[in-house]
Amino acid sequence: MAPISGRFLFVDVAAQRAKQLRRGALPRLEALRPNPETGERPEVTSRMERVAMEEVEEGLIVYELSEEPGSAETKS
Repeated sequence: MAPISGRFLFVDVAAQRAKQLRRGALPRLEALRPNPETGERPEVTSRMERVAMEEVEEGLIVYELSEEPGSAETKS
């Protein structure tokens, strides 16, 4: 996956990932992964938005762009 070059795309992808994290998704950062032996999760001291931005910066998040720029608009 190509790195994100635009700041607006970065914000959109990080915002969607932060929403997933707030809903209970496991962080993909190595330091925040559960212990494989005990299943114990480390305490997250940062806000979910910061964790999401770090995940996007490290290329841990896969995203997909729609082909049509106006496809997200409501249809009449």
